[in-house]
Amino acid sequence: MQGFNAASVSDLVGSIKNVLEEQFQEVMVQGEVTNLSLSGAGHWYFTLSDENASISCALFKGDALRNPLIRNLKDGDKIIIVGPLSVYQKRGSFQLLAKRIFPAGEGQLKLQYERLKARLSQEGLFDIEKKKPLPLFPKRIAVITAEHGAALQDFLNVMKRRSLWLDILIVPALVQGEGAPKSLFNALKKASSIEDIEVIVLTRGGGSLEDLWAFNDENLVRAIAECAVPVISAVGHQVDYTLCDYVADHRSETPTAAAETLSQPQTELKSRLLFCQSHLKSDLFKVYQHVQLMIQKFHPRELLNLMKQRINEGEKRLSSIHLKERAAELIGLPEASQRVDESILKLRHATEIKTTQLNEKVLRLEQVLGALSPLKVLGRGYSYVTLDNGEVITSKKTFDIKNSGTRIEIQFHDGKGSAIKE
Repeated sequence: MQGFNAASVSDLVGSIKNVLEEQFQEVMVQGEVTNLSLSGAGHWYFTLSDENASISCALFKGDALRNPLIRNLKDGDKIIIVGPLSVYQKRGSFQLLAKRIFPAGEGQLKLQYERLKARLSQEGLFDIEKKKPLPLFPKRIAVITAEHGAALQDFLNVMKRRSLWLDILIVPALVQGEGAPKSLFNALKKASSIEDIEVIVLTRGGGSLEDLWAFNDENLVRAIAECAVPVISAVGHQVDYTLCDYVADHRSETPTAAAETLSQPQTELKSRLLFCQSHLKSDLFKVYQHVQLMIQKFHPRELLNLMKQRINEGEKRLSSIHLKERAAELIGLPEASQRVDESILKLRHATEIKTTQLNEKVLRLEQVLGALSPLKVLGRGYSYVTLDNGEVITSKKTFDIKNSGTRIEIQFHDGKGSAIKE
């Protein structure tokens, strides 16, 4: 037909798959098992039916390990299945993927529990992002439980043994029976309104599903989700899970575990303080010993003893070196004497050499003076004339200007002679 855009089978089945899987993300169905079979890969396949309808179911290997009930199932057993719908696109068929399996004989409470849990989970009440952190060192906490129950005593005993400063406020409430949900709800409101409360602990001992049913109350669960104070749920034992456990900010397996969780930082701090105390004592003792040693070492009596000891050691050393016998050796007298003798010899030798040099110089000077002496000239037949006053007549002109009768002396090489100028 022209003018129409027909969808492919894949598109149609894909659209149906998206709608169904988004709309039925988790359903709870009760019915009778038929056509039960185990594949070679470890997957279980069966049909769940009632008087008017049937649906194919699959329990894959990983989920089968978490549901040991499947190993004992047989055709005709009635069970409750919790899981999502899935469309097998190749055949265009849908099936229920079993995630959890319960015997239908567990009753209506289990069915109500799973339905309420699924609904609250879809609303996001159990989301991890919404959980508030517990304070590291809370000072004041509120405990909601039966006033005379064993759970309270277990909690208080652990706190007494491990806690250092926690102030515990007990808010009594019914934890079992018809009036328990309302009592727990009111106790939670009261505890959250008390000033300085930093943590609220909701606790009781273990029991059956009926015993713990008060902790699956929808109003109580919503009140915990809306509570501004962090809430610890410590209901039942390790295998017991209530809706309060899922919505609480922290879940402890037992009342004892809740007390240990709250007191653990204090216990660790106490251990660290004890460790520091031990090391501080050890260090202080070492300092004390050192101070005592210094006091003893520098005490005047000890200083005097030390001085005496050193003086005695010095005297022993002095006596051992024999100063008197080794005086000449120690002060270096022989070497000094030898150096003096050597210096005298060097001085004498130098003096003799200097004297010889001076004598030779004097002789040379005498020879020079002798060669230059007037007596040498006179010895060759020359003479010179002087007046009485010693004036030497050096020229004829000088002689001529002298008056007649002037007495003159003539110096010869072997003596003097006198004459009168005419």
